[in-house]
Amino acid sequence: MHTPTREEALALFKEYNKSESLLKHALAVEAVMRYMARKRGHDEDKWGVIGLVHDIDYEKYPEEHPNHTREILEPHEWPEEYIRAILSHAWGIRTDVEPEHEMEKVLYAIDELTGLVTAVALVRPSKSLADVKPKSVRKKWKDKSFAAGADRDVIQDGAERLGVELGELFADVIAGMQEAASELGLDGSLASAETA
Repeated sequence: MHTPTREEALALFKEYNKSESLLKHALAVEAVMRYMARKRGHDEDKWGVIGLVHDIDYEKYPEEHPNHTREILEPHEWPEEYIRAILSHAWGIRTDVEPEHEMEKVLYAIDELTGLVTAVALVRPSKSLADVKPKSVRKKWKDKSFAAGADRDVIQDGAERLGVELGELFADVIAGMQEAASELGLDGSLASAETA
């Protein structure tokens, strides 16, 4: 087994996924995983790479995702630990791999939440993550029709597994995503383009 680099992970992800929105989601999850790894004293590159490819089979197999992860990553000699972490993020929905290790719990908790935070940023006039605060996410959290695809039960369960309050998880996800705001197109450039 070898340790996959970010470059390898990104190239492999793009080989299986052509959707721009899926790439942005992958980059958002990667940014938050890197942030959380630093905050919790873990390997930022490892956590980031796992976040980057966590949806690698989604475009080709949306109904079976992430159950094709192993067949994609094993031929590239990806470590079992990485594959297991990816499988665990869909625990209870499409896999029976329960998130047990800290890295798995973080991925499970933040995956859906990045979508909610993105939606909150996009409804702001600035379309910028710089203007997103935990309280604005909490306000939208209560509106079940807003970003309805973001599974709030999974996010809540993830926060509990990590032993953190929802507000802290919101703050961490916002902070992690802010580090990649320009890559995500959530740096205010969309608002500038609209007014130009």
